[in-house]
Amino acid sequence: MGYLRFLIENRLFLLAGFLLTFTSSFGQTYFIALFAGEIKEAFDLSDGQWGGLYTLATTASAITMVWAGALTDRFRVRQLSLAVMLMLALACISMALVRNVILLVVILYALRLMGQGMLSQLGAVAMSRWFIATRGRALSLSSMGFAAGQALLPISFVALLATWDWRVLWLVAAGCVVLMIPVMQTLLRYERTPQSMAKDAQGLGMGGQHWTRVQMLRHPLFYMLIPLILGPAAWGTALFFQQVHLTEVKGWSLAGFVALMPVFTLSSVIFIFITGWAIDRFGVKWILPFQIIPYGVSFLVMAYADTLFAAGIAMFIFGIGQGMQGTATAAFWAVFYGTRNLGAIKAAAAALMVFGTAIGPGISGALIDLGIDFPDQMIPIAGFYFGAAVLAGLGILRYQRDLPVTA
Repeated sequence: MGYLRFLIENRLFLLAGFLLTFTSSFGQTYFIALFAGEIKEAFDLSDGQWGGLYTLATTASAITMVWAGALTDRFRVRQLSLAVMLMLALACISMALVRNVILLVVILYALRLMGQGMLSQLGAVAMSRWFIATRGRALSLSSMGFAAGQALLPISFVALLATWDWRVLWLVAAGCVVLMIPVMQTLLRYERTPQSMAKDAQGLGMGGQHWTRVQMLRHPLFYMLIPLILGPAAWGTALFFQQVHLTEVKGWSLAGFVALMPVFTLSSVIFIFITGWAIDRFGVKWILPFQIIPYGVSFLVMAYADTLFAAGIAMFIFGIGQGMQGTATAAFWAVFYGTRNLGAIKAAAAALMVFGTAIGPGISGALIDLGIDFPDQMIPIAGFYFGAAVLAGLGILRYQRDLPVTA
């Protein structure tokens, strides 16, 4: 089935997945970090203090995701998305009103849990469950929501920051989330399993069984993949979180750096579709270990970049990794562990990923306070990425033999 025909026949479900991932943008680091300068000034925070608060809030959301993410095994997307979006909108409104540092942490926790955590989880689990034979394509199309958010929101809100107060812009963000709610409810009014996933054809994992979360946590492969899960989350988040610091160190304007987002988005979109096709054609087991290599290359290029043109090259390469990672990782859990308990299984992985987004800003901010600028941190981070690729590759080679012959 071609992409166009597939898109037309499953347009309601794919658009729902797209909107879930797009709406998660308002709880993603690249969006929150746009206001880093204003927040630090309003609350008199250093880079390390701001990073520490962000780490605390995001770590709490990661712990909560272990339980909250499993709700996707019990409730329909229509029901759960309504509750999550309402709470995300409330968090955005609270961000516009907050005056207390303690409440700031609570609000950051809510933004991270509802946006980056639950809406991302809902989008990935829904696509992985609704589609089997075309899972790669479904995930690639729904992941376009991440790309659209990264391309449109930073440029739009940085431009608005020039004339609008940052607190007002959080009210605008809340309004955007609220507008998504009736659209989502309408799309999933007749929520059902699409033709590409019959109820009796759920995907089996390794050993021809549906794994539970406890079984997964007892299996060596999960631990061999931890660096691959943590790396993009921790250091990719740190890149966006420290973009104000990065541009100051490099002598670039923030607006000029943010203007590179379409370059990043272009490569991300291209490789979202390439990866989706490759997963359906060759299997995710042959894609997963390679997804992290572009991250390492991009960090090396960015570390030595002295112009915005060179930074654009780095962001293009970074987008390759982002496009591969968003699709391949989401497909991996269903293929290797089955779909019956996918919500609980992916919740554990999502919690680990969210924890990664917590430690990245905290570690990088603390090192900045110690006098180690973020560009200098990028070289050892690149080494981390390459090591994670090797470890994941060894794990896949060892355990892919346990997959059903159709995987």
